[in-house]
Amino acid sequence: MMNKQWRLASRPVGEPTKDNWQFVETDIPSAKEGELVVKIEYISLDPAMRGWMNDAKSYIEPVAIGDVMRAGTVGLVTESKCNDFAVGDYVYGHLGVQTYAAVKPAGLHKVDPNIAPLPRYLGVLGMPGMTGYFGLLNTGQPKAGETVVVSGAAGAVGGVVGQIAKIKGCRVVGIAGGQEKCDYLIKELGFDSAIDYKSENVVKALKTACPGGIDVYFDNVGGDILDQVLTQINLHARIVICGAISQYNNTTAVKGPSNYLSLLVNRARMEGIVVFDNAKHYGQAAKEMAGWIHEGKLKAKEHVVEGIEHFPETLLMLFNGGNKGKLVLKVGE
Repeated sequence: MMNKQWRLASRPVGEPTKDNWQFVETDIPSAKEGELVVKIEYISLDPAMRGWMNDAKSYIEPVAIGDVMRAGTVGLVTESKCNDFAVGDYVYGHLGVQTYAAVKPAGLHKVDPNIAPLPRYLGVLGMPGMTGYFGLLNTGQPKAGETVVVSGAAGAVGGVVGQIAKIKGCRVVGIAGGQEKCDYLIKELGFDSAIDYKSENVVKALKTACPGGIDVYFDNVGGDILDQVLTQINLHARIVICGAISQYNNTTAVKGPSNYLSLLVNRARMEGIVVFDNAKHYGQAAKEMAGWIHEGKLKAKEHVVEGIEHFPETLLMLFNGGNKGKLVLKVGE
């Protein structure tokens, strides 16, 4: 048995292709003193990975050419030479797109497969869930009775944001691509309304869905939709900038909002969210969200694709709308 890895071979221009990756098989690593070996079982695929491939200043260092691609993972400890983890423990950490990793314990967290399925620790109880939780509650600061609009609403982050906003007593409108996703938002996740940006005029649809204007906008897509939402915001609105998936594969400059003066007129605030800033509070958030799941208030959905060999094409599902729910790669044997 070998350790299978996907390494970054070149930096993409526009949408990544298989040529940007190198598939490598190496010996399974052994633990040195103070290390442990993790057999990775599930890998999280997230839009942020596209940004990590660029050689540009950001909130985190880019993945170096030749390095294993960074990714959130959950897996089983198979060897341990440290005091913090034992063989048989399941852990979460950013161990990359590979089948085995020998690492020091810093940055790893134990997870319990008896409480939730392992893929859930990459979704609602992982980085996407934490992003939605802290981005909405700390940055968006929704109040009961307010109107919250979420773009990329059928994705891993957007679905969590909308449901938490409902838990907090808000009216929630989701923007997604396609009737199937819009139906999912309303019928399964409990959104009040959904807008299909592929077939509807977004500005007109927002006016209908949000007759009292928009108090909080959680932005996962950027581009035209951000610009259109800015025309509908209320006094003291909060705009949470989480991502800009519509812009990640651009070969030209990122398109910024031309309607930004609406922030001035409405004395509104636009602020970014990076989930890692809240790492010390993950446990508290996970406990509260696990409670909501148990109570049936927070639903989770994972889209699992099997086989690490399918990583390059599976990653692209994030950018063509092919996934329904949190996209996870099951490593397989």
